Amino acid sequence: MTSSVCGATPDDDLERKADTEPTSPAWMAVFSLAMGVFGLLTAEYLPASLLTPMAAGLGISESLAGQAVTMTAGVALFAGLLVPGLTSKLDRRVVVLGFTVLMIASNLLVALSSSLVMLLAMRILLGIALGGFWSMAAAMAMRLVPAAQVPRALSIIFSGIAVGTVVAVPLGSYLGGMYGWRSAFVAAAAIGVVTLVFQWMTLPKMAPHKAARLRTVLDVLLRPGIAVGMFGCVLAHTGHFALFTYIRPFLESSSGIGADGLAFMLLGFGVANFVGTLVAGWLMERSLIVTLALMPGLVGVAALAMVLLPTSLAGLVLLVAFWGMAFGGVPVAWSDWVARSVPDQTESAGGMVVASVQSSIAIGAAAGGWVFNFSDITGVFIAGGILMLLAGLWIALRVKVKASHHGIE
Repeated sequence: MTSSVCGATPDDDLERKADTEPTSPAWMAVFSLAMGVFGLLTAEYLPASLLTPMAAGLGISESLAGQAVTMTAGVALFAGLLVPGLTSKLDRRVVVLGFTVLMIASNLLVALSSSLVMLLAMRILLGIALGGFWSMAAAMAMRLVPAAQVPRALSIIFSGIAVGTVVAVPLGSYLGGMYGWRSAFVAAAAIGVVTLVFQWMTLPKMAPHKAARLRTVLDVLLRPGIAVGMFGCVLAHTGHFALFTYIRPFLESSSGIGADGLAFMLLGFGVANFVGTLVAGWLMERSLIVTLALMPGLVGVAALAMVLLPTSLAGLVLLVAFWGMAFGGVPVAWSDWVARSVPDQTESAGGMVVASVQSSIAIGAAAGGWVFNFSDITGVFIAGGILMLLAGLWIALRVKVKASHHGIE
């Protein structure tokens, strides 16, 4: 893409670069954002490991308690689209600190909830923080490190996803069993307090540069090449969540594995996912388009291999870890694509990515369930694997990548 395609003249780009790109990296600030991601993801995933005691404690069914996750995802979708515009005149440091405060308040008030209504209302606060933070992550990375180091910064920030995935479920299960489900949310609030202090000490002031409008996201989507790229993003995430939503019944039916073994395999998935974010940072510095196309293709290969090849339990463990590592690069790579493709509106474009991912979660889970009803769990993995291969092919053939400021594509 050229500068004119992105909606900015060469002079605009030079002025924006000089105004926002630092001469030296602020790595401690980058790590504080990674802590924010970790805290948000831990809070988002906690109910998944605490549904039974939460339902019993509030006197509701497990399916109703599960709406705590649905509520957060739904609010995050809209927050990612609206928050950049609604906070456009505020220092971005203040906005990020505000998201962390919302996360702390949400966790504390969930711990004090006495009804389903209060529980869902408090999870709305978390959804606002989650969607808003996500939409701004790439834009903030561009303002904390020189352009040549943005891929590495994004890989560090999004490594919080993998760490949160690894920590949330065992943390919730352990604290819930030892001290009751409310203690897990108190612990998540404590993580938020530590994050807030770290961010307060390390994040520099980041004044806004232009007033964003609520329709800016649509304007960005209508730019040449952006809708094609976002369709590839949706395909990659839809296929993954169609698979991941049903990973437990697949592993139980294919290997007869027990609860302890399943926990071990999912822990391996999370650890490999963390490694994948770091590998993606290294690969993105060499070729972003290869990273974008290769990662979903590898997930598709892993999914199909799990179904079509005769594998032992050890083989399944390795394939699940391979899947986790491959997908670790997907959110990092798409954030970098946004930062390069829409350098003048990275926050609004980030909101577009948030909306795409959150809708992909819903579409993938629903589509996987539909396939499950009409075939079996094997059908879900075959369909999901094929979709991931198609996503990789679409990205390789149709998605265009703008060279970064340091000239590496």
